[in-house]
Amino acid sequence: MPLYVCATPIGHLDDVSSRLLETLRTADLICAEDTRHTQKLLARFDIHTPLTSCHEHSSPAKIAALCARLEAGETFALVTDSGTPGISDPGPALVREAGAKGVLVLPIPGPCAFVAAISISGFDAQRFSFLGFLPRKPGKRTKALAAALMREETIALYESPYRVKGVLESLVRIAPDVAVVVCRELTKKFEETVRGTPGEILEILRARKEQKGEFVVVIEAMKSGEQSDDEDSSRDEENEPGA
Repeated sequence: MPLYVCATPIGHLDDVSSRLLETLRTADLICAEDTRHTQKLLARFDIHTPLTSCHEHSSPAKIAALCARLEAGETFALVTDSGTPGISDPGPALVREAGAKGVLVLPIPGPCAFVAAISISGFDAQRFSFLGFLPRKPGKRTKALAAALMREETIALYESPYRVKGVLESLVRIAPDVAVVVCRELTKKFEETVRGTPGEILEILRARKEQKGEFVVVIEAMKSGEQSDDEDSSRDEENEPGA
């Protein structure tokens, strides 16, 4: 009957735990964000548990059918493409419905990209905010960052290779001197960590022909009065296309 919410490697496949492998082997079904992606993990460890897709486009009828099987006594493992289900991914739909039905929901803890990035940032993480993915439009993105910075705590967020420079451009406007750590492809072959001010990191990224991989941006907590007053430029950006 349990639904196990399973964290899977964010890159290096040897970052699995023995408990995760045992759970994946003994479950009646693995509910995966992308079955093709998860199949690579299963093949690496010779696991042959049946797979089904479970993602943001899964219908309410499918979620209900999966919950009915859980209520009937089956055991499922829920996985995302990488990292911890429910963290900037569509995992909560099944978890929420299963919990509402009285199904036992248990975590198999493990990798999470933004937690890994914070751990190597060197920033104070007694308090932090995770923003997920920021709005695409520059003005809304800048306002979201400005609001987060006012909380005076470390910030972590995810960004695509196509918009990571836009995040740094927003930071140059509102907090040009803040310390930033940008991590790319954590635990993978081309893993990289860049440290500096928004402008310094932006210069490095602009010098490259293209950006590849998944990014985590970690911003050090600011103190009162350190943030620039850039409300006018934020409003001016509202009508610009996404960056």
